Amino acid sequence: MFDKLEFLLALAREQHFGRAAESCGVTQPTLSAGLKQLEQSLGVLLVNRGSRFQGFTPEGQRVLEWARRIVGDTRAMRQEVSALRHGLTGRLRIAAIPTALTTVAALTTPYRAKHPDVQFTVLSRTSTQILTLLENLEIDAGLTYLDNEPLGRVNAVPLYRETYRLLTAADAPLGNRDQVSWAELSQVPLCLLTPDTQTRRIIDGLLRGANGGCHPTLESDSMILLFAHVRTGRWASIIPAKIAEALGPIDTIRTIPIVEPDAIHTIGLVLPAREPMTALNAALAAEARRITTSPAHDARRATFGTIAVN
Repeated sequence: MFDKLEFLLALAREQHFGRAAESCGVTQPTLSAGLKQLEQSLGVLLVNRGSRFQGFTPEGQRVLEWARRIVGDTRAMRQEVSALRHGLTGRLRIAAIPTALTTVAALTTPYRAKHPDVQFTVLSRTSTQILTLLENLEIDAGLTYLDNEPLGRVNAVPLYRETYRLLTAADAPLGNRDQVSWAELSQVPLCLLTPDTQTRRIIDGLLRGANGGCHPTLESDSMILLFAHVRTGRWASIIPAKIAEALGPIDTIRTIPIVEPDAIHTIGLVLPAREPMTALNAALAAEARRITTSPAHDARRATFGTIAVN
């Protein structure tokens, strides 16, 4: 039964019989036969079939929800039993929004020091993609916004508060300022993250509220590419303060706080809403909580207010 539920999850993930079979390491006839056996054992049709995959029936959607729960719990059980015998091993899969990627090392570095047999895969994904990947059991955890758009059923650990800065050449317009307002940003040519990112959606809302609109002259899903354009002196960008900290001091580039209004959002770790957690995720959550109780975090919390830790 378990392998057939895995087939169902793969089909939901890939939306294609051939790719689903490939991801499971079986032939397409084997996957199709397994799904039919699952349908026969449950007495309902789960998959709408034609010349290609046409989606799940209402019964299939419901079974898919149970499959995610059963497969996730079974993996968690196996992982915990293995950890009791051998310590933590395996691979931890993390996806982070582009603006939170610099924070990942604060989790993975101390984690690996305590559990050297664990390996990591870190992906850059949008907030929407992160939630989908979590639901489909394709990642173990994500770093994303906690307080701006709905998260659904997840366990969350707040990590830090995100604020925003203007990234611009020192000799460019506004480059000599100690702070700028959101309304003033209409004076400079902006290059920004693409609209599919939540960071961009937040920035768009702030610019609309301040000056009526956002009209960037360049968009990209790469923070590195945006930085490269700012370095030419012909562009400016809006970046989170965490990214500015990671860049460090650069003689020709300035990162200037943006005020009026002050915009603050919470970034945190999200994990599947499953109890007990997998052994790998429990250790990751422990590292996240360690960050939130560190002296450096306490100083930031004194500045921005208290955030609750789940």
